[in-house]
Amino acid sequence: MARKSAEIYPVTPDRWADLVTLFGERGACAGCWCMFFRLPRTDYERGKGTKNKNALKRIVQKGPAPGLLAYVDGRPAAWCAMAPREDYPKLAKSRVSKPVDDQPVWSVTCFFTAKEFRGQGLSVKLLKAAVQYAKKQGARIVEGYPIEPDGRYADTFAYVGLTAMFQKAGFKEVARQAPTRPIMRKSTKGG
Repeated sequence: MARKSAEIYPVTPDRWADLVTLFGERGACAGCWCMFFRLPRTDYERGKGTKNKNALKRIVQKGPAPGLLAYVDGRPAAWCAMAPREDYPKLAKSRVSKPVDDQPVWSVTCFFTAKEFRGQGLSVKLLKAAVQYAKKQGARIVEGYPIEPDGRYADTFAYVGLTAMFQKAGFKEVARQAPTRPIMRKSTKGG
């Protein structure tokens, strides 16, 4: 099957309904609504479902866009969450994605692709677009925390992305604080 071209846009209030369509009733995965890295564990767990959905909607309404949405043939097909690292307090406490230095970075924390659009390279396209969007917002470095599986990995657990897709988008490993979890970075200078 030939790959279809994708159009990618920041998730602004006028695109909220498209994000809801993509995430579906389950909020992408078990009511997460991409709030896992943004909230303390108890708030996140209590908010699964409607509360997390409303929290993300408030972030979208306030701006800047908390992520990018890829469309294929006009249909919402994939999502990439990204924001300044300080918007994700859980990263600072994480054993595998704690800061490696004091550089201000934008973090890419999550991907979600509708089943029928998987395997089409949308995540790599979203990563490249994330670097461009972050650059327009004044970022100098974009960082991600993918998994490097040592075997077949269930799609739902690869929500942080795979090392190979970050490499394809021009990211380089800068640290590894767990055997299968590199920290990858890309400068916005080269685009």
